[in-house]
Amino acid sequence: MAVKAAKISVYAWEGIDRKGTQVTGELSGQNPALIRAKLRKQGINPGKVRKKTQSVFNMGKRIKARDIALFTRQMATMMKAGVPLLQSFDIIGEGLDNPAMRTLVDELKQEVAAGNSFAAALRKNPRYFDELYCNLVDAGEQAGALDTLLERVATYKEKSESLKAKVRKAMTYPLVVVFVAAVVTGILLINVVPQFESVFKGFGAELPAFTVMVIGLSQFMQAWWWTVLGALIAMTFGVRHALNTSPAFRDRMDTWLLKLPLVGTLMYKSAVARFARTLSTTFAAGVPLVEALESVAGATGNIVFKRAVLRIRQDVSTGMQLNFAMRTSGVFPNMAIQMTAIGEESGALDNMLDKVAGFYEDDVDNMVDNLTSLMEPFIMVVLGAIVGGLVVAMYLPIFQLGSAI
Repeated sequence: MAVKAAKISVYAWEGIDRKGTQVTGELSGQNPALIRAKLRKQGINPGKVRKKTQSVFNMGKRIKARDIALFTRQMATMMKAGVPLLQSFDIIGEGLDNPAMRTLVDELKQEVAAGNSFAAALRKNPRYFDELYCNLVDAGEQAGALDTLLERVATYKEKSESLKAKVRKAMTYPLVVVFVAAVVTGILLINVVPQFESVFKGFGAELPAFTVMVIGLSQFMQAWWWTVLGALIAMTFGVRHALNTSPAFRDRMDTWLLKLPLVGTLMYKSAVARFARTLSTTFAAGVPLVEALESVAGATGNIVFKRAVLRIRQDVSTGMQLNFAMRTSGVFPNMAIQMTAIGEESGALDNMLDKVAGFYEDDVDNMVDNLTSLMEPFIMVVLGAIVGGLVVAMYLPIFQLGSAI
């Protein structure tokens, strides 16, 4: 039966050093007694040792992908510097602000201290370390080159997270525009239009069709705004739930996204970049091509590419060249296929794939910047059209009344 590791907390301490000077600081540990023992080893006579209270902003803080990327980079740096593995965990854990991440690092340390390999300790936390990550670390331990492999994994994670952040930025911007437009429209229809409606009732004349349509929409929103809001919230949570629980819905969404203008191109290029980056990292680590492709399939982030990579894996396992298998899949662009062919012919496949990944990552970066630049005037046009349309609808009867007089 496994023994659960004791919880690690941060303790603030006060003490007196060998020179009689009052000193203070912070240390991570399982209990105050261990903190006092650590201080005595450093020649400090401990006084007060108390658990540091957590900020409300840190309470319940989750471990994010960028936390794992930072941890990987720190571990790679420690290994390159020749710091022992267990000591590396201590050093990294001391500098972490996220309590959940600090606990995870301590759990890894406890597993390694108990005699397990680093890769085995990582595999016990599949939520944070996927199969690709664990396999690369395992390959590094087996080859006695953990520092080199951690360096590659760190670069891979950093590039992957950077690419995901760019795609999220491009996808979030249009959603913000739609949300702002919806809020502004709702306020005008519910609060502003009714004021004009009461004025129009005293005209005793027939209103323009456009004005009648806007008034009708305003009356509907006044009566049913809570229903509309509830339906939108329910739809949002329903889509998120379906994405998390229904593979079929998620697959259809992946296929549909690739067909959208601009967004589809962005998703396509980011998937190609992830394919090239992941395959370059795994192949450079000495993983056989067929095994590497199995890991790459799940890292592309899109079902269309996942199915294509799995077909490529089957073709490569029967002796077909990688570039030819990529061409027959009908998914990959010619530039990526040609660069792969050059890499296979020259024996530098990992290097060529790295160049392909860099090219498409830069392309995605440029697309996001251009999309952001285009969206700024688009926001003004959309909001201007909505607000201007409502203003025209409300003032049109007044203009007609003035001309009739």
